[in-house]
Amino acid sequence: MFGTRLSPRIALVVAHDLIVTAAAVIASFYIRFEAAGLAARWHTLVLFLPGFVVYAGAVYSLFRLYESKWRFASLHDLMNIVRASSVLAVSLLALDYVLVAPNVLGEFFFGKITIILYWILQIVFLSAARMAYRYFRYTRTRHHARSPDSNPALVFGRAADAEVLLRAIESGAVTKTWPAGILSPSAADQGQSIRGIPVLGGFEALDAVVNDLDQRGTKIARLIFTPSAFEPDAKPEAALMRARRLGLAVSRLPSLGDAGEMPRLAPVNVEDLLLRPTVKIDYARLENFLKGRAIVVTGGGGSIGSEICDRVIAFGAERLLIIENSEPALHAVMETLATKRMRTAIVGRIADVRDRARLLRVIAEFKPDMVFHAAALKHVPLLEQNWEEGVKTNVFGSVNVADASAAAGAEAMVMISTDKAIEPVSVLGATKRFAEMYCQALDADLARRLHGTRQPMRLIAVRFGNVLASNGSVVPKFKAQIDAGGPVTVTHPDMVRYFMTIREACDLVVTAASHALARDRSDVAVYVLNMGQPVKIVDLAERMIRLAGLEPGRDVDVVFTGARPGERMQEVLFARSEPTADIGVEGVVAARPAQPSLEVMRGWLALLEQGLARDEREAIFRVLRDAVPDFEGAAA
Repeated sequence: MFGTRLSPRIALVVAHDLIVTAAAVIASFYIRFEAAGLAARWHTLVLFLPGFVVYAGAVYSLFRLYESKWRFASLHDLMNIVRASSVLAVSLLALDYVLVAPNVLGEFFFGKITIILYWILQIVFLSAARMAYRYFRYTRTRHHARSPDSNPALVFGRAADAEVLLRAIESGAVTKTWPAGILSPSAADQGQSIRGIPVLGGFEALDAVVNDLDQRGTKIARLIFTPSAFEPDAKPEAALMRARRLGLAVSRLPSLGDAGEMPRLAPVNVEDLLLRPTVKIDYARLENFLKGRAIVVTGGGGSIGSEICDRVIAFGAERLLIIENSEPALHAVMETLATKRMRTAIVGRIADVRDRARLLRVIAEFKPDMVFHAAALKHVPLLEQNWEEGVKTNVFGSVNVADASAAAGAEAMVMISTDKAIEPVSVLGATKRFAEMYCQALDADLARRLHGTRQPMRLIAVRFGNVLASNGSVVPKFKAQIDAGGPVTVTHPDMVRYFMTIREACDLVVTAASHALARDRSDVAVYVLNMGQPVKIVDLAERMIRLAGLEPGRDVDVVFTGARPGERMQEVLFARSEPTADIGVEGVVAARPAQPSLEVMRGWLALLEQGLARDEREAIFRVLRDAVPDFEGAAA
């Protein structure tokens, strides 16, 4: 009816609105003319009402009154009611003063006062039931929220953020939590209340507020951090320590900018303590780019690969092939993705990127639109000792993925690289840079051979730094050391690294791919993610200690162990010889490093293969230094 599928709920709403429309007309006549005047006009009114009620239903449908759930009735819905009622009142005015009364009845049937009364009554009748129902649901939700099994909580953050949480509690999205008060770092919020919950002070008043509420019979069990609580001025680390020492459980409300996250409580993680703001992601761009595509992710069971899989299905990919050489990791990621209830058809294959024949066959059978290559060996000290394994996986594995993607007719292959590939000092950096160069060379060769015939496949590399909480990163290591009572081991007090969250890194990888496939951007083959300001590892360690509610140096010691082979004090984002360019996408910059020809790359690959066959470390390192002149790794 009226362009909307008539479910039982909508049918009841339509019936209500049509009935109260007739009631509003009759009531306006009764109030204006009293019982005698209404009786005198009753015959004409009975003839007029059915047509007017049907017309009113069409107007309500036009203003989408039937698409809004009464449980979430808002000012927006009230404004739609006012607009619809105004259209009906103006229609009555036109009918009474222009079309009918002067020509047919000889006098005005409604009159201006009656129409004004009708307009007011129509707004009241349509909105009253909606507001009453919302209030009923609101009071029922409040009753459940304040049940004996609910935890009294304090909300830490500015009023605007606190309101988001309060609405989530009122709607039932957040359960078993009842806010007893708000602690706001903003002076403008002091002495105010938000949705009936008072602002009890700034965070410095935490101890006093908790004690005061305890004396009144409300024992606070939880402190909930809103996004504004993590701003540096709010001193979140100190807040966490004080909360833990008071015995309060600590949770956070995710930012509304976190795509895919519902308003729900989550643990506070070290990612929340990043001093830099995260990059704003254009999610509409990513959805338009990935929707309906067939995607392959190698290394899909790893921390980066699994997050790329998650984002791919979140943005509407039609098919997803996960390639992983670890059976437990493949099983785990597929089980996790199955809980997402997305429409993406997900297939998992156990395969090693070093197995060229199987990789060519598996990717060709899937017929992908795009391949994300996340499989790699990445631990610097281990690769310094096991250099041959780094060459087999990071170099030849990447070559196999690139060749298989091209053979399968993919539109693009995206290689996940690292900032350690820039002026490398480690086997990890050198092998990743070599793989970047092969992708560059193949990309340029395809562009040259297919120029003017069809759009060539794109092969790009995306570099970023350390990813917080990824497998093998310092975050799980520090957490285990803190749980064990310390000490927390840091290699050097001046060791500095760039950090990103897993989600931010993966979203920017997809963003770079979307840019690479634009027809006017075909010259860019290496992208670098802007990771903001670097973070001292010792500062990160101290933050994690405070996150656990402990004091660095008193409860948990920080011990320096010395830099390890292949490590440098500070990573760099661009080599001195690399020209860079702003591509107009926030968070992503293009790099244009040296680009050997495909024939030269294949010559070096042949030499690497010979060196591996003979187990000649010196020969391998000689090739790497020839291919990557700024590689400073030692051969012995």
